[in-house]
Amino acid sequence: MDPHSQVEAWLTRLAGERKASPHTIDGYRRDLTKLLRYMETQQLGAFDVLDSNRMRSFVAAEHRAGLSPKSLQRLLSSCRSLFRQLSREGLLNHDPVAGVRGPKVHRKLPQVLDVDEATVLVEADSGALTVRDRAMLELFYSSGLRLSELIGLRWLDLDLDGGEVRVLGKGNKTRIVPVGRQAITALRALGEAEGRAAESPVFRGRGGAPISPRTVQARLKTLALKQGFAKRVHPHLLRHTFASHILESSGDLRAVQELLGHADIATTQIYTHLDFQHLAKVYDAAHPRARKR
Repeated sequence: MDPHSQVEAWLTRLAGERKASPHTIDGYRRDLTKLLRYMETQQLGAFDVLDSNRMRSFVAAEHRAGLSPKSLQRLLSSCRSLFRQLSREGLLNHDPVAGVRGPKVHRKLPQVLDVDEATVLVEADSGALTVRDRAMLELFYSSGLRLSELIGLRWLDLDLDGGEVRVLGKGNKTRIVPVGRQAITALRALGEAEGRAAESPVFRGRGGAPISPRTVQARLKTLALKQGFAKRVHPHLLRHTFASHILESSGDLRAVQELLGHADIATTQIYTHLDFQHLAKVYDAAHPRARKR
């Protein structure tokens, strides 16, 4: 099987067996298309002729072409994933990216809302859509859901009496997340207004179908502008805000990891930097020797 066919077979497997999202598949395809083009220019007809030197040359060429450090890291990750699968299938007997490192990525700390900003946003009046929008925003902020998790919710996933929601996260993994009192109240109001058939989506768009990601993003943007927010407000900002506020109050990083559904605690550790920034501001404002004169 030629490299192009091997890539397509792997992507098909990802979509079918592993239930990877179309967005994830498209990302892998873009990255691996770059590798296939490089192999064509170097007249390399199979993955087993790749080695660490050729992969470093490939990464260097993409860097010269303007690919950012973050994109280069993702590119290497896509290649590693493909090579691991080929090795498992006995089609590759070595790791071409062994010892190959991309440029260091300086991670930007995510923006978050403070408690007052979050309250103003979730309690905003949006006219005829207030009941739905309030339930949506309260649940985002209460439970730290991803956008894909929220739009995929059905009423049977919610236990409002028990204050829990069952969500299907990345990697097709299910987790149970608490739902706060205000979110429960807002969701009950939504159920009374629109009905709570077990199999129906909690947040509906046209024709009763699940609300679209773009609609949710647009509603948040509209509400934030209406409230005069300077920050760009989007669904993941509310997830960041949830995580930051929980960690700030509890100091329990492992619990935040579980609530967010992160497979690796290293992903969650970025919120410790946000928490330290908050502590530093408190220190600067309160300590006699830290105050500016």
